[in-house]
Amino acid sequence: MLMPELIAPERIRCALEVASKKRLIETLAELLASAHPRLQTETVFEHLIERERLGSTGLGYGVALPHARIAQISDAVGAFVRTNRGIDYDATDGQPVDLAFALLVPDTANDEHLRLLAHLATLFSDPDIRAQLRKATSSDEVLRVLNTL
Repeated sequence: MLMPELIAPERIRCALEVASKKRLIETLAELLASAHPRLQTETVFEHLIERERLGSTGLGYGVALPHARIAQISDAVGAFVRTNRGIDYDATDGQPVDLAFALLVPDTANDEHLRLLAHLATLFSDPDIRAQLRKATSSDEVLRVLNTL
């Protein structure tokens, strides 16, 4: 189960029309920035893109997990987007991405960051979870699915 403060309905989008990896990350940055008054969309976007340059956060099976550390927050924050159709994301398996969970953690949150990433990777490795997320039509449905583990 995800921490209730990690992701909220207002940071979830279903059936979004997105044409590129850059636009997907921009959308996730906007959602993440909305979670905290000290976060700026541009700063969040830069951190996510900087991490992406180190290697794709596309996990495979249509899933991406963009993430970054950022000094402006004291608690982890997440956002989720399901696109209408998959986009090229340079995923490890070469498949287009249609499910993306973005994660920001405080600069000092080494263990928390790794635990959250491992939990999310486990969650998204389940084909039933991915299928349910692809069928979800509302933020509440997405939250219910994300909180199944």
